[in-house]
Amino acid sequence: MIRFDDQVALVTGAGAGLGRSHALGLADRGARVVINDMGDPTDVAAEIEAAGGQAMAVSANVSDANAVASMVAQIMDRWGRIDVLINNAGILRDKTFAKMDMDDFAKVIDVHLLGTALCCHAVWPIMKTQGYGRIVLTASGSGLYGNFGQANYGAAKAGMVGLMNVLHLEGARDDIRVNTLAPTAATAMTEGLLPQAALALLQPETITPGVLYLVSKDGPSRTILSAGGGTFAVTRITETQGALIEDDITPEAVADRWADVIDPSGAEPLENAFAQTRKYALRAAKAKGITLDW
Repeated sequence: MIRFDDQVALVTGAGAGLGRSHALGLADRGARVVINDMGDPTDVAAEIEAAGGQAMAVSANVSDANAVASMVAQIMDRWGRIDVLINNAGILRDKTFAKMDMDDFAKVIDVHLLGTALCCHAVWPIMKTQGYGRIVLTASGSGLYGNFGQANYGAAKAGMVGLMNVLHLEGARDDIRVNTLAPTAATAMTEGLLPQAALALLQPETITPGVLYLVSKDGPSRTILSAGGGTFAVTRITETQGALIEDDITPEAVADRWADVIDPSGAEPLENAFAQTRKYALRAAKAKGITLDW
């Protein structure tokens, strides 16, 4: 059984939708849950307490560093630890890029990406001291694959993957595991965008079990879990083996070798940015008969 007894979990944007579902799921398995929402987080907290659980409601804007710091201080004053952080808070300001007000672009980045970074930064020293932490960032298919009219949202959600990659590397020594969820769910943010029959299938409760696994003791790290309607899949970022152009490196040479550049056979994930640098340098050195001590 996956349990969260004696653990404290903070879920942002937990007043409704996916966040509410995650909070209820954690509480049902023993966690003390902090319900954060800019709306009214007290209803979900009351729902948890009525079922015999422990909950704390905090209304805080995750894109406000002072508000986040205050929220974390309140949690530590009451419960003295934070084991799980699920970054779920978000907003939409959809428009085609040509018509988008850049203030709306910045606002979406602030709430989704900066808000996630602020929450992670606030709990990071706590988790390092504990020698334990589980963090989930919430991305979207809009960030992974694109979606018309969501340049701001897609940019923010794609940023989650970069943040996860770095936090995974920096947190590994202290058993802080960081993963990304890319959900497709029926929520207030998707209502009106999907057919009713599809919305009925894509309830948040079909996604939460995957999140609970990600934040469990034996969960993975650096995983992009895509989920919806009971289907769970992993999205991977890989790099092709590519083509080495040795002497006459021109646009025409790249065009001539394009089939080799995009050939998916042998594609693999890379551990970090330096692994990519090493791959290219070693390959170029080998072609020129140079020995690199790397």
